[in-house]
Amino acid sequence: MDYNRLVDVMRLLALQAGAKIMEIYEGPDFDVHLKSDNSPVTAADEAADALISAGLAEAFPQTPIVTEEQADSHDQHVSTFLIVDPLDGTKEFVQRRGDFTVNIAYVEDGVPTRGVVYAPARGRLFYTLADGRAVEEVGPVFDLAKPGEQRPISVSVPDNRGLRIVASKSHRDQATDDYLARYAARDLTSAGSSLKFCLVATGEADLYPRLGRTMEWDTAAGDAVLRGAGGKMVRFDDLAPFTYGKEGFANPFFIAYAPGVLLAK
Repeated sequence: MDYNRLVDVMRLLALQAGAKIMEIYEGPDFDVHLKSDNSPVTAADEAADALISAGLAEAFPQTPIVTEEQADSHDQHVSTFLIVDPLDGTKEFVQRRGDFTVNIAYVEDGVPTRGVVYAPARGRLFYTLADGRAVEEVGPVFDLAKPGEQRPISVSVPDNRGLRIVASKSHRDQATDDYLARYAARDLTSAGSSLKFCLVATGEADLYPRLGRTMEWDTAAGDAVLRGAGGKMVRFDDLAPFTYGKEGFANPFFIAYAPGVLLAK
């Protein structure tokens, strides 16, 4: 894989998809449909998916693509592939809360090594460079033709006497609250979509646990950015390394965190 080209293509497609999403988000009321798993889908999901899928297939025709909105792609058995969530946080989108993202990642041998997370309503753009390091491009306006200032990002040095924790805005439950109660927290933030990974990656939070259903397209891009910033992602049950290319692309519960956080038993 040509990582320089990969990063350029993923960044461009994320920005283009974000523009399509914002056209619908800022327009009149839009229709919301339910998929077979009762999750919502909108015209924005579908338009962004079509754009990204076509762009990736043209640029990397030999690389398998897994995308949330194309059920046929979920039957693949692959360990090296591109994976897309064209609109992560559809519930946030529908409720016009702004915490939604475009996620594109490249997984190599089960590990997300490159990725981009774009939050168009927030004007924030995070991605990995060709060498794997994570940056946030200075926004909120981004040039399609060339990147602007790229600020290196890195995880915090956590203080376990008072951790900054980020949790899901739309999927918070009692199990999560019970787990969070095991930590000394000085700040608890709710956020939507893969932005939670990016808040840990930038050092704005120390810990993000998820005790709920997610799919690999929900996490791969944010995970890549987090790893590129020095963060870690582990399974919740046994703290084993978190891998991709699993059967059906379904995730176990997980913990994303800055090294130095003393994980609760």
